[in-house]
Amino acid sequence: MPYRTKKRFGQHFLHDRAVIDKIIAAAQITSDDHVVEIGPGLGVLTDQLLPRAADVQVMEIDRDLIERLEAREDSRLTIHSGDVLKLPWRNFLDSPPYTLVANLPYNISSQVVFRLIEHRELFQQMVLMFQREVGERLVAAPGGKDYGILSVLCQLWYEIKTVTLVKPGAFSPPPKVDSIVLKFNLLPSARVDPIDEVLFKRVVKGAFAYRRKTLRNSLLASGFAATEIDSSLQQAGVSPGCRGETLSLQNFSDLTRFFAEK
Repeated sequence: MPYRTKKRFGQHFLHDRAVIDKIIAAAQITSDDHVVEIGPGLGVLTDQLLPRAADVQVMEIDRDLIERLEAREDSRLTIHSGDVLKLPWRNFLDSPPYTLVANLPYNISSQVVFRLIEHRELFQQMVLMFQREVGERLVAAPGGKDYGILSVLCQLWYEIKTVTLVKPGAFSPPPKVDSIVLKFNLLPSARVDPIDEVLFKRVVKGAFAYRRKTLRNSLLASGFAATEIDSSLQQAGVSPGCRGETLSLQNFSDLTRFFAEK
């Protein structure tokens, strides 16, 4: 039965078999693996995951698509209906680690990534599709315009590799941008000591909150006290006149340590 895409859900359904095969190959699913899929859509990835995995849990918000999934009547498939940003993941993903595979809705992909980091203990590996611009931010190195909050937080916890670039024609309807598939492997521990995760995130967000401002002024505008900023920057050996995009993970760790001591 034909399905009409709904713009409010940011739906672009993958149909290119070569891309699907690359995603599945990157996920390296075995018969013992528990798999999660976000936004299964018409189920082209689900079709490939179900025969390979021990079981597959999907999260879908569109009632029409949920009905299609329910019609499969597959005992290995569990469907969670609702907004992926609001569903209580830990309540039903209670046997980690999982492998996550997803063609993420581009309009919420950054928000999903923040949530994945907060729930990182659930997913040992992830193969995710992004709008190319967003994906390139995740793997960006310090010093460039693409380097930002998501770059720092993702690289703190994950090894990230590019699987493939994807042209608009691989989707229906085709998006107006290129896409990229990335594979995330959770590191055994953080690349650097975040000291205090809440404070680390606050420092990182503060550093990038006002990208046209110097690091000192950006942190000041984000609510840090001037005396704390000046002292912490000096102790960390970071110039107050630089900008957030020049800082390495170790710089952020050092800054967090000195802010924590204040």
